[in-house]
Amino acid sequence: MKIPTTAIKELRERSGAGVMECHNAILEVAGDMEKALELLKQRGCIKAQKKAERAAGEGVIEAYIHTGGKIGAMVEVNCETDFVARTKEFKELAHQLAMQITAMSPRCVSEQELPEDADVEPQLACLLLQPYIRDPQKTIQDLITETIAKTGENIKVSRFARFEVGG
Repeated sequence: MKIPTTAIKELRERSGAGVMECHNAILEVAGDMEKALELLKQRGCIKAQKKAERAAGEGVIEAYIHTGGKIGAMVEVNCETDFVARTKEFKELAHQLAMQITAMSPRCVSEQELPEDADVEPQLACLLLQPYIRDPQKTIQDLITETIAKTGENIKVSRFARFEVGG
């Protein structure tokens, strides 16, 4: 089956996967773009799971101050190398995470950090479980997993702080 380069380009733009990964995914699903996108997402999750134990000692600290200057957040996002920390995809992820923290006011990064007697909904209190503000169909963990698939490195949110005037 001959795959048009426009289809590969479209899938690559939508998924962030490499050219050959897109080509092979389209071949496997006989040209169905939605199925190919889903297949690439599944493979991205598998890649992310394989990389989860790797040390993430590099990264960035990103700050976001909302319009009006009364609320903001800082977040530390780590990856494996300084090369990835300087990429557009990684910087964009850090920025989106800082905006998410500002908007949604999570208490902790992951469910493991919640006290056992905490009387809160984990999906609201834990950053990684929250629905992404720009696409509620995704969680923040999904957003991070997509970036792991694009960069090929483990990515972790280490910590964050949220500030609000008078809060």
